[in-house]
Amino acid sequence: MALSDRLVSALRSWTFSMVPSAPERIQKIPTAKNEFGVDPFGLDVEFTVAALAPFVWLYQHWFRVEVQGIEKVPPGRVLLVSNHSGQLPFDAAMIGVALLVEHDPPRAIRAMVEKWVPSLPFISSFMARVGQVVGTPENCRRLLAADETILVFPEGVRGISKLYRNRYQLQEFGQGFMRLALETDTPIVPVAVVGAEEQAPALTDVKPLAKLLGFPAFPITPTLLPFPLPAKYHIRFGEPMRFTGRPDDEEASLAKKVQIVRGELQSTLNRMVRERKHVFF
Repeated sequence: MALSDRLVSALRSWTFSMVPSAPERIQKIPTAKNEFGVDPFGLDVEFTVAALAPFVWLYQHWFRVEVQGIEKVPPGRVLLVSNHSGQLPFDAAMIGVALLVEHDPPRAIRAMVEKWVPSLPFISSFMARVGQVVGTPENCRRLLAADETILVFPEGVRGISKLYRNRYQLQEFGQGFMRLALETDTPIVPVAVVGAEEQAPALTDVKPLAKLLGFPAFPITPTLLPFPLPAKYHIRFGEPMRFTGRPDDEEASLAKKVQIVRGELQSTLNRMVRERKHVFF
Protein backbone atom coordinates (compact mmCIF):
# COMPACT_ATOMS: atom_id res chain seq x y z
CA MET A 1 0.00 0.00 0.00
CA ALA A 2 1.39 3.39 -1.02
CA LEU A 3 2.17 5.99 1.64
CA SER A 4 -0.68 8.21 0.45
CA ASP A 5 -3.13 5.29 0.65
CA ARG A 6 -1.97 4.45 4.16
CA LEU A 7 -2.38 8.08 5.20
CA VAL A 8 -5.92 8.25 3.80
CA SER A 9 -6.79 4.99 5.54
CA ALA A 10 -5.41 6.25 8.86
CA LEU A 11 -7.33 9.51 8.56
CA ARG A 12 -10.55 7.64 7.75
CA SER A 13 -10.06 5.48 10.84
CA TRP A 14 -9.50 8.65 12.90
CA THR A 15 -12.75 10.13 11.58
CA PHE A 16 -14.66 6.94 12.41
CA SER A 17 -13.19 6.83 15.93
CA MET A 18 -14.45 10.35 16.65
CA VAL A 19 -17.79 9.90 14.87
CA PRO A 20 -18.79 6.23 15.18
CA SER A 21 -21.84 6.80 12.98
CA ALA A 22 -19.73 8.32 10.18
CA PRO A 23 -19.79 5.28 7.82
CA GLU A 24 -23.59 5.16 7.88
CA ARG A 25 -23.97 8.94 7.71
CA ILE A 26 -21.65 9.28 4.72
CA GLN A 27 -23.73 6.73 2.82
CA LYS A 28 -26.75 9.03 3.17
CA ILE A 29 -25.07 11.90 1.33
CA PRO A 30 -26.36 11.90 -2.27
CA THR A 31 -23.61 12.24 -4.84
CA ALA A 32 -23.58 12.04 -8.63
CA LYS A 33 -20.26 10.30 -9.29
CA ASN A 34 -18.69 10.11 -12.72
CA GLU A 35 -16.26 7.49 -14.01
CA PHE A 36 -13.48 9.11 -11.96
CA GLY A 37 -15.38 8.72 -8.68
CA VAL A 38 -16.10 12.43 -8.23
CA ASP A 39 -19.12 14.63 -8.89
CA PRO A 40 -19.20 17.24 -11.69
CA PHE A 41 -17.52 19.80 -9.42
CA GLY A 42 -14.78 17.49 -8.18
CA LEU A 43 -16.25 16.36 -4.83
CA ASP A 44 -14.61 13.11 -3.74
CA VAL A 45 -16.58 11.62 -0.84
CA GLU A 46 -13.86 9.13 0.10
CA PHE A 47 -11.27 11.90 0.24
CA THR A 48 -13.69 14.12 2.18
CA VAL A 49 -14.13 11.46 4.87
CA ALA A 50 -10.36 11.31 5.33
CA ALA A 51 -9.95 15.10 5.22
CA LEU A 52 -12.70 15.45 7.81
CA ALA A 53 -10.61 13.95 10.63
CA PRO A 54 -8.59 17.04 11.73
CA PHE A 55 -11.64 19.28 11.37
CA VAL A 56 -13.79 16.98 13.53
CA TRP A 57 -11.02 17.08 16.13
CA LEU A 58 -11.02 20.90 16.00
CA TYR A 59 -14.81 20.87 16.21
CA GLN A 60 -14.94 18.61 19.26
CA HIS A 61 -11.78 19.51 21.17
CA TRP A 62 -10.34 22.87 20.08
CA PHE A 63 -13.35 25.07 19.34
CA ARG A 64 -15.78 22.87 21.36
CA VAL A 65 -18.60 23.89 19.08
CA GLU A 66 -22.13 24.31 20.43
CA VAL A 67 -24.91 24.29 17.83
CA GLN A 68 -28.49 25.51 18.04
CA GLY A 69 -31.31 25.29 15.54
CA ILE A 70 -29.65 22.91 13.09
CA GLU A 71 -32.97 21.10 12.66
CA LYS A 72 -34.30 24.26 10.99
CA VAL A 73 -32.25 23.61 7.84
CA PRO A 74 -34.94 22.41 5.41
CA PRO A 75 -34.63 19.52 2.98
CA GLY A 76 -33.74 20.26 -0.61
CA ARG A 77 -31.81 23.22 -1.94
CA VAL A 78 -30.96 25.93 0.55
CA LEU A 79 -28.73 28.98 0.87
CA LEU A 80 -26.95 29.29 4.21
CA VAL A 81 -25.98 32.94 4.75
CA SER A 82 -23.40 33.51 7.49
CA ASN A 83 -21.13 36.13 8.99
CA HIS A 84 -17.43 35.68 8.21
CA SER A 85 -14.33 36.30 10.32
CA GLY A 86 -11.11 34.84 11.70
CA GLN A 87 -8.57 35.36 8.88
CA LEU A 88 -8.75 31.69 7.87
CA PRO A 89 -12.12 30.06 7.04
CA PHE A 90 -12.46 27.81 10.08
CA ASP A 91 -15.99 29.19 10.48
CA ALA A 92 -16.97 27.61 7.15
CA ALA A 93 -15.30 24.34 8.16
CA MET A 94 -17.14 24.21 11.50
CA ILE A 95 -20.51 24.88 9.84
CA GLY A 96 -19.69 22.08 7.39
CA VAL A 97 -18.77 19.63 10.14
CA ALA A 98 -21.95 20.50 12.07
CA LEU A 99 -24.13 19.64 9.09
CA LEU A 100 -22.25 16.41 8.44
CA VAL A 101 -22.19 15.05 11.99
CA GLU A 102 -25.22 16.65 13.68
CA HIS A 103 -27.88 17.16 11.02
CA ASP A 104 -30.21 14.29 10.13
CA PRO A 105 -29.84 13.43 7.33
CA PRO A 106 -26.28 14.72 6.94
CA ARG A 107 -25.72 17.58 4.50
CA ALA A 108 -22.55 18.25 2.54
CA ILE A 109 -22.17 22.00 2.16
CA ARG A 110 -20.75 23.77 -0.86
CA ALA A 111 -18.97 26.90 0.34
CA MET A 112 -18.49 29.58 -2.28
CA VAL A 113 -14.78 30.47 -2.28
CA GLU A 114 -13.18 33.63 -3.65
CA LYS A 115 -12.05 33.68 -7.28
CA TRP A 116 -8.38 34.00 -6.29
CA VAL A 117 -8.38 30.72 -4.30
CA PRO A 118 -7.78 28.47 -7.37
CA SER A 119 -4.48 30.30 -7.89
CA LEU A 120 -3.13 28.91 -4.61
CA PRO A 121 -1.01 25.76 -5.02
CA PHE A 122 -2.39 22.62 -3.32
CA ILE A 123 -5.23 24.59 -1.70
CA SER A 124 -7.24 24.76 -4.93
CA SER A 125 -7.23 20.98 -5.51
CA PHE A 126 -8.00 20.31 -1.83
CA MET A 127 -10.99 22.67 -1.94
CA ALA A 128 -12.36 21.01 -5.07
CA ARG A 129 -12.03 17.48 -3.65
CA VAL A 130 -13.97 18.41 -0.52
CA GLY A 131 -16.71 19.98 -2.64
CA GLN A 132 -16.02 23.72 -2.44
CA VAL A 133 -16.36 25.75 -5.61
CA VAL A 134 -15.61 29.23 -6.91
CA GLY A 135 -18.59 31.43 -6.15
CA THR A 136 -19.75 32.30 -9.65
CA PRO A 137 -23.49 32.71 -10.37
CA GLU A 138 -23.42 29.84 -12.86
CA ASN A 139 -21.83 27.45 -10.35
CA CYS A 140 -24.47 28.41 -7.77
CA ARG A 141 -27.32 27.91 -10.24
CA ARG A 142 -26.13 24.43 -11.16
CA LEU A 143 -25.68 23.41 -7.54
CA LEU A 144 -29.08 24.73 -6.48
CA ALA A 145 -30.70 22.97 -9.44
CA ALA A 146 -29.22 19.77 -8.00
CA ASP A 147 -30.76 20.53 -4.55
CA GLU A 148 -27.38 21.21 -2.93
CA THR A 149 -26.68 23.13 0.29
CA ILE A 150 -24.74 26.31 -0.48
CA LEU A 151 -22.90 28.35 2.14
CA VAL A 152 -22.27 31.99 1.29
CA PHE A 153 -20.56 34.81 3.15
CA PRO A 154 -21.99 38.02 1.66
CA GLU A 155 -19.37 40.12 3.49
CA GLY A 156 -16.64 38.43 1.43
CA VAL A 157 -13.05 39.33 2.30
CA ARG A 158 -14.34 42.44 4.08
CA GLY A 159 -15.66 40.13 6.78
CA ILE A 160 -12.89 37.58 7.21
CA SER A 161 -10.13 40.20 7.37
CA LYS A 162 -11.78 42.92 9.46
CA LEU A 163 -9.92 44.27 12.47
CA TYR A 164 -10.70 43.15 16.00
CA ARG A 165 -12.18 46.49 16.97
CA ASN A 166 -14.93 45.83 14.40
CA ARG A 167 -15.73 42.33 15.67
CA TYR A 168 -19.29 41.12 15.20
CA GLN A 169 -20.15 44.22 13.19
CA LEU A 170 -21.40 42.94 9.85
CA GLN A 171 -19.82 44.57 6.83
CA GLU A 172 -21.90 45.46 3.79
CA PHE A 173 -23.54 42.50 2.04
CA GLY A 174 -23.35 41.85 -1.67
CA GLN A 175 -26.65 41.26 -3.48
CA GLY A 176 -25.67 38.18 -5.46
CA PHE A 177 -27.11 35.65 -3.02
CA MET A 178 -30.50 37.36 -3.06
CA ARG A 179 -30.64 37.36 -6.85
CA LEU A 180 -29.95 33.62 -6.83
CA ALA A 181 -32.53 32.95 -4.12
CA LEU A 182 -35.20 34.79 -6.15
CA GLU A 183 -34.20 33.19 -9.44
CA THR A 184 -34.24 29.62 -8.06
CA ASP A 185 -36.95 30.01 -5.37
CA THR A 186 -34.48 28.92 -2.70
CA PRO A 187 -34.99 29.46 1.05
CA ILE A 188 -32.33 31.40 2.94
CA VAL A 189 -31.22 30.24 6.39
CA PRO A 190 -29.18 32.79 8.38
CA VAL A 191 -26.29 31.19 10.30
CA ALA A 192 -24.71 33.21 13.12
CA VAL A 193 -21.21 32.25 14.28
CA VAL A 194 -19.71 33.58 17.51
CA GLY A 195 -16.14 32.66 18.43
CA ALA A 196 -14.35 33.02 15.12
CA GLU A 197 -13.65 36.72 15.73
CA GLU A 198 -11.45 35.75 18.69
CA GLN A 199 -9.63 32.83 17.05
CA ALA A 200 -7.15 35.14 15.32
CA PRO A 201 -7.94 38.78 16.17
CA ALA A 202 -6.42 41.14 13.63
CA LEU A 203 -4.67 44.07 15.29
CA THR A 204 -3.72 45.74 12.02
CA ASP A 205 -3.67 45.06 8.30
CA VAL A 206 -0.38 45.59 6.44
CA LYS A 207 -1.90 46.63 3.13
CA PRO A 208 1.37 47.26 1.21
CA LEU A 209 2.55 43.73 2.00
CA ALA A 210 -0.84 42.29 1.08
CA LYS A 211 -0.67 44.08 -2.26
CA LEU A 212 2.89 42.88 -2.85
CA LEU A 213 1.90 39.25 -2.21
CA GLY A 214 -1.38 39.49 -4.09
CA PHE A 215 -3.48 38.78 -0.97
CA PRO A 216 -6.70 40.62 -0.13
CA ALA A 217 -5.25 41.39 3.33
CA PHE A 218 -2.21 40.69 5.49
CA PRO A 219 -3.40 40.78 9.11
CA ILE A 220 -1.11 40.92 12.12
CA THR A 221 -2.48 38.85 15.01
CA PRO A 222 -1.27 38.29 18.62
CA THR A 223 0.29 35.01 17.50
CA LEU A 224 1.85 36.81 14.46
CA LEU A 225 0.29 34.14 12.23
CA PRO A 226 -3.47 33.51 11.82
CA PHE A 227 -3.17 30.23 13.76
CA PRO A 228 -6.47 29.83 15.61
CA LEU A 229 -6.67 30.37 19.35
CA PRO A 230 -9.04 27.95 21.17
CA ALA A 231 -12.03 30.30 21.25
CA LYS A 232 -15.29 28.52 21.96
CA TYR A 233 -17.61 28.46 18.95
CA HIS A 234 -21.35 28.99 19.08
CA ILE A 235 -23.30 28.40 15.86
CA ARG A 236 -26.99 29.24 15.61
CA PHE A 237 -29.18 28.39 12.60
CA GLY A 238 -32.18 30.68 12.12
CA GLU A 239 -35.62 30.16 10.65
CA PRO A 240 -35.74 29.73 6.85
CA MET A 241 -36.55 32.98 5.05
CA ARG A 242 -38.33 33.11 1.68
CA PHE A 243 -38.51 36.13 -0.57
CA THR A 244 -40.61 36.94 -3.62
CA GLY A 245 -39.74 39.11 -6.56
CA ARG A 246 -37.60 39.03 -9.67
CA PRO A 247 -33.80 38.61 -9.72
CA ASP A 248 -33.57 41.54 -12.14
CA ASP A 249 -35.53 43.93 -9.91
CA GLU A 250 -34.05 47.36 -9.28
CA GLU A 251 -31.10 47.43 -6.89
CA ALA A 252 -33.08 49.42 -4.33
CA SER A 253 -35.69 46.65 -4.14
CA LEU A 254 -33.03 43.95 -3.80
CA ALA A 255 -31.17 46.02 -1.21
CA LYS A 256 -34.24 46.07 1.04
CA LYS A 257 -34.46 42.28 0.97
CA VAL A 258 -30.72 41.93 1.60
CA GLN A 259 -31.01 44.29 4.57
CA ILE A 260 -33.74 42.10 6.09
CA VAL A 261 -31.35 39.13 6.07
CA ARG A 262 -28.43 41.24 7.29
CA GLY A 263 -30.57 42.73 10.06
CA GLU A 264 -31.75 39.32 11.25
CA LEU A 265 -28.19 38.02 11.31
CA GLN A 266 -26.85 41.10 13.13
CA SER A 267 -29.61 40.88 15.75
CA THR A 268 -28.82 37.22 16.36
CA LEU A 269 -25.10 37.95 16.68
CA ASN A 270 -25.80 40.74 19.17
CA ARG A 271 -27.92 38.41 21.33
CA MET A 272 -25.35 35.62 21.21
CA VAL A 273 -22.49 37.92 22.21
CA ARG A 274 -24.55 39.23 25.15
CA GLU A 275 -25.45 35.70 26.25
CA ARG A 276 -21.89 34.39 25.99
CA LYS A 277 -20.26 33.98 29.41
CA HIS A 278 -16.62 33.71 28.29
CA VAL A 279 -14.65 33.79 25.06
CA PHE A 280 -12.75 30.57 25.75
CA PHE A 281 -15.13 28.57 27.96
